[in-house]
Amino acid sequence: MSQYYKKSNNIFDPKSDKQFKLSRSKIDLFMECPQCFYLDRRLGVGRPPGFPFTLNSAVDSLLKKEFDLHRKEETPHPLIKEFGVDAIPYKDERMDTWRNTFKGIEYLHEPTNLLITGAIDDVWINQEEELIIVDYKATAKESEVNLDAEWQRGYKRQMEIYQWLFRKNGFNVSKVGYFVYCNGDVGKPYFDKRLEFNIKVIPYKGDDSWIEKTLLEIKECLMSDNVPEMNSECDYCNYRKNAVMAKIKHEGK
Repeated sequence: MSQYYKKSNNIFDPKSDKQFKLSRSKIDLFMECPQCFYLDRRLGVGRPPGFPFTLNSAVDSLLKKEFDLHRKEETPHPLIKEFGVDAIPYKDERMDTWRNTFKGIEYLHEPTNLLITGAIDDVWINQEEELIIVDYKATAKESEVNLDAEWQRGYKRQMEIYQWLFRKNGFNVSKVGYFVYCNGDVGKPYFDKRLEFNIKVIPYKGDDSWIEKTLLEIKECLMSDNVPEMNSECDYCNYRKNAVMAKIKHEGK
């Protein structure tokens, strides 16, 4: 049996009064398609996993190493200077925990008993002692990077959840976060064993007002015995639906 069809250890039990751990990515899954979310967290059938983005992970790792050098010295990274951001990397002994995919920063949302978690890329601090949430992104395309595409709404929700988590943990958080967006330069005449990047630091003013309402909707979804309707634009649901219809049509010949 494929791994993603095995029962998960983190399946919601409506009869249990224990805290239920819910990651930032699962909140985004609910926003994408409530049916896929329900199948995953309530019934234990997750979406097929995508291919690992190992080059993106390498960029993340190298950026973290660079920013950590300046964090140690309490100096601004050259990118911070280049894009005119009044900040330095935030120095805190919990950084490794906050970055850990299996731990991250946590907050218990008492109205739902959901333990919300998220693993951040970086945190900066400005002169007003506000924490600035920072997320690294990597791509490779000929056009200049921005946050204008509809599918990048997920990036923005990601930023807003991180900002919300830090606020709920008692931190003074700036409304403006930054995406350190690395774009591989595919216009070079030759490769020469080297991939160069053009990097932009893009500001984004977050609005986390949607999160509380969404968490209540998620809890209601998890407590229900009825599978929610699919998102009509969900590729996964449409594949399942069309595959079943094709099978029935074929067997009915």
